[in-house]
Amino acid sequence: MGRFDGRVVVVTGAARGIGFGTATRFAEEGASVAVLDLDEASAAESAAKLPVTGGAKAVGIGCDVSDSAAAEAAVERVVAELGGIHVLVNNAGITRDNLLFKMTDEDWDLVINVHLRGAFLMTRAAQKHFVAQKYGKILNLSSVSALGNRGQANYSAAKMGIQGFTRTLGIELGPFGINANAIAPGFIATEMTDATAARLKMDVEEFRKLNAEANPVRRVGYPEDIAAAAAFLCSDEASYITGQTLYVDGGAKLG
Repeated sequence: MGRFDGRVVVVTGAARGIGFGTATRFAEEGASVAVLDLDEASAAESAAKLPVTGGAKAVGIGCDVSDSAAAEAAVERVVAELGGIHVLVNNAGITRDNLLFKMTDEDWDLVINVHLRGAFLMTRAAQKHFVAQKYGKILNLSSVSALGNRGQANYSAAKMGIQGFTRTLGIELGPFGINANAIAPGFIATEMTDATAARLKMDVEEFRKLNAEANPVRRVGYPEDIAAAAAFLCSDEASYITGQTLYVDGGAKLG
């Protein structure tokens, strides 16, 4: 028996990286999983790779989480195709890094819309089902960048906004059997951080090594590290935890 047998889990931005790692963990633990991503073909390809067990299923759905109608339609499609919705992981995100004086209106709006507006729209669409069934788990992805990071005024603002959003969800939705929490990852080895290395004209392994040396556990994180924390916070074992942000960063922000 898996912790998520009979549960339906939605993970946004799940075609790759942290999202795919998280979707994989839920599938391994018995859930039916909906992989949401901007491109439906990529979402379907990733869904087909998930290790679903028993009678569980996996589907890939294209969705622009920053679009209200698209978010509503995606949730309704999940319910129709998988038979319900029990867990929502708001992971979709992009970066448009630049120093403040170089940051464009579009750089700001794109990042805020995907991270913050996207989490709001997806949560609003899902909570109707959660409230009706008196059960639901919401997990939002913040970041250590919420504490401030040079060149990421847009991303930092969005990720700290996620923490305030999560706390308010905990207050509003707790009476309806719904838990809402957030994870703030540190450096995670993904295509996105590899792209950052390329932008900085650094070798990927050297970039990872420098980041590993910057935290007490002396290693970088991997999607599996975030997935493990996500599986716990979305399980019934964590039913007395809500409104919290868990930093999964190897202790990088302790000093």
